[in-house]
Amino acid sequence: MEDIEDLLVGSNGGAPPGFRLPVTSVGLKPKKNKSKPVVLNDFDNNNLSSKIPGTQTIYIKTFGCSHNQSDSEYMAGQLSTFGYSLSDNPEEADLWLINTCTVKSPSQSAMDTLISKCKIARKPLVVAGCVPQGSRDLKELEGVSIVGVQQIDRVVEVVEETLKGHEVRLLNRRTLPALDLPKVRKNKFVEILPINVGCLGACTYCKTKHARGHLGSYTIDSLVGRVRTVIADGVKEIWLSSEDTGAYGRDIGVNLPTLLNAIVAELPSDKSTMLRIGMTNPPYILEHLKEIADVLCHPCVYSFLHVPVQSGSDRVLSAMNREYSVGEFRTVVDTLTELVPGMQIATDIICGFPGETDEDFAETVNLIKDYKFPQVHISQFYPRPGTPAARMKKVPSTVVKKRSRELTSVFEAFTPYNGMEGRVERIWITEIATDRVHLVGHTKGYVQVLVVAPESMLGTSAMVRITSVGRWSVFGEVLETIQLTHNHTAQSKGMSTENECSPCTNTCGGCVSSEEPEYCACGPESCGQTTPEENVVSLNRPEDRNSRNLIGWLLRKRKNHVQKKEIENASKSTNKQELTKGSVDRWGIVDRVLLGGVLMSFLTIIALLVHLGFRTATN
Repeated sequence: MEDIEDLLVGSNGGAPPGFRLPVTSVGLKPKKNKSKPVVLNDFDNNNLSSKIPGTQTIYIKTFGCSHNQSDSEYMAGQLSTFGYSLSDNPEEADLWLINTCTVKSPSQSAMDTLISKCKIARKPLVVAGCVPQGSRDLKELEGVSIVGVQQIDRVVEVVEETLKGHEVRLLNRRTLPALDLPKVRKNKFVEILPINVGCLGACTYCKTKHARGHLGSYTIDSLVGRVRTVIADGVKEIWLSSEDTGAYGRDIGVNLPTLLNAIVAELPSDKSTMLRIGMTNPPYILEHLKEIADVLCHPCVYSFLHVPVQSGSDRVLSAMNREYSVGEFRTVVDTLTELVPGMQIATDIICGFPGETDEDFAETVNLIKDYKFPQVHISQFYPRPGTPAARMKKVPSTVVKKRSRELTSVFEAFTPYNGMEGRVERIWITEIATDRVHLVGHTKGYVQVLVVAPESMLGTSAMVRITSVGRWSVFGEVLETIQLTHNHTAQSKGMSTENECSPCTNTCGGCVSSEEPEYCACGPESCGQTTPEENVVSLNRPEDRNSRNLIGWLLRKRKNHVQKKEIENASKSTNKQELTKGSVDRWGIVDRVLLGGVLMSFLTIIALLVHLGFRTATN
């Protein structure tokens, strides 16, 4: 069947968002099942409302990365705008929309299972995402409507036609979907912002490029405009999403540091909204390491980056066609760790890539042991149909599983958060933990902190003391909620930014905004302050530098409070002594004028009474 996009007369990249295509203008065909006909929409006279577009309920299931999550939020926003109800319960839905991921076989297997359940339940079905885009001829997709990865702005049309019993396939496009489409966020405090689609790489194991295609970047102006909009909407975290963040802009003549600096300039000066930079592969960040480090030092940017290495063996990396060496990956990690206080780096490993020997795997284990990364995403190799790696000689599955278990054991033995207990950190709270008891916040280094606090604290920032540490997160107690000023950036108010600290130039190890309460950036030792015993921590390690400012600020705040009380008490004592002496030397001009006015009024009243008394006596 031809693509619906190609059948639009005079189409220039697709109809505008929300445009509803008449059935006669597109190539549609009723769903057929040769063995057993299926009527998808068996309406009757008692259910007339179900015939009205926009009155049905939609169930949306998303697999895969944050980019897929953003796509689902955009599709949900458009469907909701057109009147459709959204439900987490597939049983009560009139149509299922499945947004798929092609990175790993388990995700696609889960998709296949869900598609089978949908067909058994006799529900209309729309499949979106990378699987149908990259493998449109899959048997599982027969008789199913499809929305391509760059066609999410036309999901309403596809849903409407599918509800009528038609099969629609919308896959080809030459332009990117707009960023200002309606959106229903899974977390109202988090905006997932795609900065580009596709990539420049050609990894031999990757299926995603078959779906997302070559690199296509959004313009800086469009991204900055979206940032302004979501900040005004009350978003507290902005996650930049991409198949490869580091490659941003190479197709339109700009680069990632330029974009990041433009976005950072829009973030509120009170640090009420934080930026998280998305996954980047080593080749495209190497030439911008210093500039990226400067951005990561900014007070409104999390000191966190996801840099996949995939293997610790150069031979395996070459077979993967990753376009970098282990040495170059180490350069990225070492440079960012040196230049960014409290820097946290996550990475990915694929175990059992075709041709991987025991020696290759040992190099991977050693790399992970050297850096003790706090987060490592460990995957077993799964051949993706149509990729070069699928034709390579495979490592026996028993060996792959063994290596995966071994590396997982090595990784889980790390204790990355030891030493944090007792530290004071600022966190940003954006979600409720799965136990429904704790709220989840993150430090500047994006360490997950669990606190017991009311849900009203969602979307706020707070100072916490770390009370205990675990393997995957730490626990804290709230000391104080940060009162946000909700100021715009200095540039937007026409204010000078000369007094704001330049990222990573503070010799005391802190990047402090001039809009914030005054911090003691040099630590309590230099300022002659006494640190309470329960707050004593090592401030000599790089990962502890951020805590200097926070502890100093709390101590300084306490000291100022004590000084203020002492001044008030001294002032009261002095005033009492002066009043006892009857001194009026400290009276101001206004006080003397008022006193004179009172005396004049008193004399006037006396004179009037005397005069009236005299007249009475005369009469």
